[in-house]
Amino acid sequence: MKTKPKRLLLGFAVVLTCGFVILNALAYRHAYAMMHFTTATERTGPPEKLTVRQKISVLLHGVSLPRPQTKTSPSALGPGAKSLTLDSTHGIKLGAWYCPGPPQNPLVILFHSYGGEKSGTLPEARAFLELGLSVLLIDFRGSGDSSESYTTIGFDEGEDVVAALRYARERLPQPKVILYGESMGAAAILRAVHNCGAKPDAIILEAVFDDLLNTVRHRFELMGMPSFPGAELLVFWGGRQAGFDGFAHSPVRYAADVRCPILFLHGAADPRARPEEARRVFTAVPWSKTFKEFPGLGHEAAVVRSPDDWKKTARQFLDEVFPSVHEAPAASRFSRLLAPSQ
Repeated sequence: MKTKPKRLLLGFAVVLTCGFVILNALAYRHAYAMMHFTTATERTGPPEKLTVRQKISVLLHGVSLPRPQTKTSPSALGPGAKSLTLDSTHGIKLGAWYCPGPPQNPLVILFHSYGGEKSGTLPEARAFLELGLSVLLIDFRGSGDSSESYTTIGFDEGEDVVAALRYARERLPQPKVILYGESMGAAAILRAVHNCGAKPDAIILEAVFDDLLNTVRHRFELMGMPSFPGAELLVFWGGRQAGFDGFAHSPVRYAADVRCPILFLHGAADPRARPEEARRVFTAVPWSKTFKEFPGLGHEAAVVRSPDDWKKTARQFLDEVFPSVHEAPAASRFSRLLAPSQ
């Protein structure tokens, strides 16, 4: 009779061990899918819009993340725009577009979000051009015209930010440089400041998340699923695969090293990088800072949904930081409005 409890206990241990192994195997597969681009043509949709069948497929097989492709040309920016190739670390090549404004005004370097490429920042780039600035749009490693086929959700991309800033300082004529980033691009900028000593003259961050674990948790929640322990396992295995501690990938921690004026732009209804999390990053900055919240805006481009409000906010920030900036001539703005869209 004494052997029965032992058998039950042994059976329970076997089931628990098997479940643990299967769960980790699924998490490893999911992490790989989230951080490596494929040759597939169809991308998995937003988690909150998936059907039950699609959610089951994602849980079993992971997301489908085709390599982001640039499907337009620099002419989408307007006259004078051209393609460039920049050198990042370890022989990595970065694709870029450059369009000059008045040379005495600052340059804005734009960094796209997760799963995107440089043309995704065209609306913001055009707005900056209208404000009289020059723009440099960057493809992170793995995206658009860059080499590689992976992403680290802003961690190694910090090195790409440094490479772009170095190129601007050494090869372009503008006296001041502003770094602009969306979501993952925002995290990469803060990573560059913290880990690589990047020193821009100003920073603009849009839809920034506070740390990797939280943003992964929100993906589970948007699918209507509990985030524990799936989010923790995804962050663990994703970091192991990419060679870093995923739990330490924390823009809120990086923000303490910012030493220049910074503007935060955020949607009040953002379900992936929640406003209170963005404000944690904002609070951590020990320098001159501004936080602008857009009512009703989700995890999307504010300049598209609220163009006048976005431009007004950017203009006010520029006036405070760079009082001598002058807007582009009306004829130049008109010509860019006629430029082909993507």
